[in-house]
Amino acid sequence: MAFPLSASIFSPNKLSLNLSSTRKSTSSSFTTHFALPYNPTPQEPASAKHVSPEFKCISATKDDGPMELVNGFNYDSNLETWLELGRKQFERAIAASIIFLQLTCPVPWTGYESGLIPPAEAVLYSPETKIPRTGELALRRAIPANANMKAIQDSLEDISYLLRIPQRKPYGTMEGNVKKSLKIAVDEKESILSSMPAELREEGSVLYASLIDGKDGLKSLLESIKDKDADKVSVGLASTLDTVGQLELLQAPGLQFLLPEQYLNYPRLTGRAVVEFAIEKGDGSTFSPEAAGQPRNTAIIQVVLDGYSAPLTAGNFAKLVIDGAYDGVKLNCTDQAILSDAGAGKDKGYSVPLEIKPSGQFEPLYKTTLSVQDGELPVLPLSVYGAVVMAHSEVSEEYSSPNQFFFYLYDKRNAGLGGLSFDEGQFSVFGYTTSGRDILSQIKTGDIIRSAKLVDGQDRLVMPKES
Repeated sequence: MAFPLSASIFSPNKLSLNLSSTRKSTSSSFTTHFALPYNPTPQEPASAKHVSPEFKCISATKDDGPMELVNGFNYDSNLETWLELGRKQFERAIAASIIFLQLTCPVPWTGYESGLIPPAEAVLYSPETKIPRTGELALRRAIPANANMKAIQDSLEDISYLLRIPQRKPYGTMEGNVKKSLKIAVDEKESILSSMPAELREEGSVLYASLIDGKDGLKSLLESIKDKDADKVSVGLASTLDTVGQLELLQAPGLQFLLPEQYLNYPRLTGRAVVEFAIEKGDGSTFSPEAAGQPRNTAIIQVVLDGYSAPLTAGNFAKLVIDGAYDGVKLNCTDQAILSDAGAGKDKGYSVPLEIKPSGQFEPLYKTTLSVQDGELPVLPLSVYGAVVMAHSEVSEEYSSPNQFFFYLYDKRNAGLGGLSFDEGQFSVFGYTTSGRDILSQIKTGDIIRSAKLVDGQDRLVMPKES
């Protein structure tokens, strides 16, 4: 049980002195003298004269028996007064020590139930909830890669959080993380490369060499940390993690699970694909210029679709793009989303069941939302600026719309405790904006998707067999 933050836990009965009548000392006894503060007792008149106005000497003798005090006046009351003062000072010192320990080491004492935070509250209320905050990070974490590569990735990603610490950054911890990653990469080289299909190992070997000794590899990152240059570390870390992601993609050429038989008649994406949107202003205005460029009539946005976590949703969307379902579609904007026109392409697309893969699970759940309050979080979170999401079906929220999608404009000011969107775990997220995120804030209602093209990944799109 935790100690209350007061000195009342101490009993005055614990502090006592065994007094006895005077007796003669023997050869084995010793004598000591000490001075006590003297205050007039209530029985004594304030004007009484004493040997010393401030102190009174008391002689203590001891042999095999208890302590003896010898004094020329009534020493009992004065001794008790002194002991009471000493006890209170001792209690204050112990109470202060307990307060200090509980503030610096806030670990609940055994049985102190109010200090135990349920898992759901830990997710909702912890400011350190480590959900991905960028599309690139979320996509990298979603790759079902070799365990050794994931260990390297986790160790390096921790450095991103350490870099957020202001002023005195823990470079020693960062150095330890990189050395750990380097050791895994060197010791487990065979395991890392053998996890790739034979036809991809040559490409993998080149990437592996770059990860170890390349310009933006682990050894180079280690030198940047030793130089204690935070900007250089940040840039080098991003490049190293990009290489890690490329290696992981080579280790995951397809889905790691079997789809339920009833869903085999849907298009499915068995890996990653890239869609490029050309957005045009509906009122004839322009988008802000790129660096040192001219204002643009058309802006390009690239989106990466993730079939590893949402194969049916991403597959249906990829097919819609190939069929031209979004060419010329108008966009509608709210404070939190940019939605495609619900009336466009109503006769196209599949009514795909709600598809969400929980973090730590092997395969997605269908027709089921997640309970964030119970600690469930998706592999592809909604709480990322530029997340690409399917709207709900008009008929049932257990299904996604056949074709209406939206870009989610995450804003932590409108998020719940822990930085999570209030709608987290309620929609099928299937990709993220990776290029042109700055364009999203410039899109207004009435702007148009001039064209949408599948520029990469069509070979990973599996179409259903014709009946």
